Amino acid sequence: MRKVTSLIRRIFDINWHTNRSVTLNITFSLRRVFSIFLLGATLAACAGSQVTTTQKFAAAADAPYKNVLVIFLAKSFDSRRYLETEIVKKLAEQGTQAVRSTAMMDSRTPANRETFIAMVQEMKADAVLVTQIADLQSSGEMVNMNPQATYNFRPTYYYNVWSVDLQEYKEPQAINFEHALSLATQLYSVQSRDVVWAIESNSKIKQDFDQERIYSVYVDEAEKIVRQLSRDRLIAK
Repeated sequence: MRKVTSLIRRIFDINWHTNRSVTLNITFSLRRVFSIFLLGATLAACAGSQVTTTQKFAAAADAPYKNVLVIFLAKSFDSRRYLETEIVKKLAEQGTQAVRSTAMMDSRTPANRETFIAMVQEMKADAVLVTQIADLQSSGEMVNMNPQATYNFRPTYYYNVWSVDLQEYKEPQAINFEHALSLATQLYSVQSRDVVWAIESNSKIKQDFDQERIYSVYVDEAEKIVRQLSRDRLIAK
């Protein structure tokens, strides 16, 4: 079970709970919703499929936004930095200035309301983009490894008769995973101190036993989020 745990944590390194089946297929689910008070509001997550708008943009909001603080709430500081970096890159491609929260803190800095408010004030942000993990469900299937064989041939005293020794090493079974990841993203207006827009994005991820970290997940999720922001005309071009 420790091997299963390490493989799953390499995606986003978050807290988890497992239920193990009695067959060769190992199935377990994870649901971790982080709550943090930010600009007087409470973050929440709910389920969806593909990219689903959970709160439509209000026409009266002070958009488009030109200076955005990007925050990813996760246990691993590296995971936070990876996704925030990709979102900032995508926003820059759209002509929007953005700063990742992990550029203004380190792993020892508390991720709380006071820390993020100080960031908003320092960079004079007009919006805060917050992403968190809403759900992660993973299933694993055992796969057999290829055996390694060594043959030793020796002649005998008999004509055309050989002695053959076979040594075969079989590796333990490995596990291939399939993950269903759901991220909840909310956009906060600094002026109104309230959520003005929210979506959920979902991904199906296949992870072979020899894959340690799938960085493309961060790139794909960032692209989904920023593309939807652009479509809804929430960011300046």
